[in-house]
Amino acid sequence: MNLSDIRELIFKDLQAVNTLILQALASDVILINQIGRYIIQSGGKRLRPMAVLLAAHACDYMGTRHIDLAAIIELIHTATLLHDDVVDASELRRNQETANALWGNEASVLVGDFLYSRAFEMMVHIGPVRVMEVFAQATNRIAEGEVLQLLNCNNPDITEASYLEVVERKTATLFEAGTRLGAVLAGKAKGQEEAMAQYGKHLGIAFQLTDDILDYNSNNPELGKNVGDDLAEGKPTLPLIRAMATGNSSQCQIIRNAIERSNREQLNIILETIANTDAIEYAQKIASQEAQQARESLKNIPPSPYVDALLFLADFAVDRTY
Repeated sequence: MNLSDIRELIFKDLQAVNTLILQALASDVILINQIGRYIIQSGGKRLRPMAVLLAAHACDYMGTRHIDLAAIIELIHTATLLHDDVVDASELRRNQETANALWGNEASVLVGDFLYSRAFEMMVHIGPVRVMEVFAQATNRIAEGEVLQLLNCNNPDITEASYLEVVERKTATLFEAGTRLGAVLAGKAKGQEEAMAQYGKHLGIAFQLTDDILDYNSNNPELGKNVGDDLAEGKPTLPLIRAMATGNSSQCQIIRNAIERSNREQLNIILETIANTDAIEYAQKIASQEAQQARESLKNIPPSPYVDALLFLADFAVDRTY
C-alpha cells in the first residue's frame, strides 16, 4: 500500500473535502479569498483530513459528516500554518513563498483568524456537542503548544521531555482530535474512541519527529524548506538536543551558541556533529516507537481496508523523505 492507494480508497471523500474547503474560503473580502486559496492549494500531504476520513470508515460510520470534520481539520491546520510562519518569520513553505512574505504579517494573522472562526462556524452544523467540545479543547491545546515553543526558542537547555511536550500539544493534538472524532461520529464506545485518539496522538508525534529529523538529514527538494531552518529560528529540536548530550564540549558549545543566536553560520560543523553522533538514529528510534504505539492502538479495531490504510500512515510518518 502507498499514499496513492489510500487516496484511491477514499477518492470521493477527498474530492468532497476539497470542494467543501473551497466553499468555506468564500468571502466578499477579496484578500481572504486570495490568501486562503493560496495556502490551501499550495500542496501538502493532507494527512490530517485523510486520517479523519479513514478513522470514520474504520469505525463503520455511514453518514457524510466526516467530510465536514476533515475540512474543518484542514482549515484549522491552515490557520496554524499562517500564524506559525508569522511567528517564525518564515519565507518558504512547500517550496513556495509564505503568505506573510507575499502579503505581510498583518494580513496573514487576520486571515488565519478568519479560518479559525469559519471552522467553528462549520462545527455548529455537525451536531453533537461532543464535537464542539473536542475541537475547543484541541484548539486551546494547540495554542498552548505554540506558546510553549515560543518560550523554548533560543534556550539550549530545553530537555527532551519539554521538547516532546511541545510536539504533543502543537502537532499531535490535531491528529488526535481528528481520529477521535471519527469514532465519535460513529457513536462508538469510550474504549474505541480512546483507541482512535491514541492512534492519532502517536501518529502526530511520529510525523513531527520525522519533520525535525529531515531538517538536518534531507536534501530532498520536496521537503520545501532549507536545511537548518529550525536552527535559524532558534528551535532546539530532538536532533540538536541529542547531539548536545552526546557530542564533545566543543561541539556542544557550537550548537548552544547557534540556538541562542538563531543562526546557521556554523551549520556545516553542526551537521557534521549530528552525523558523527547518534542524534539522527536516536530521533528515528523515538519516532519509530511512536509509530509502533500508533499501530498497537488499532489492535482491537476490526480489520478492514481502512484500518490497513491507517497502519500504513503510521509507517509513512517515519519512512518518508519529505
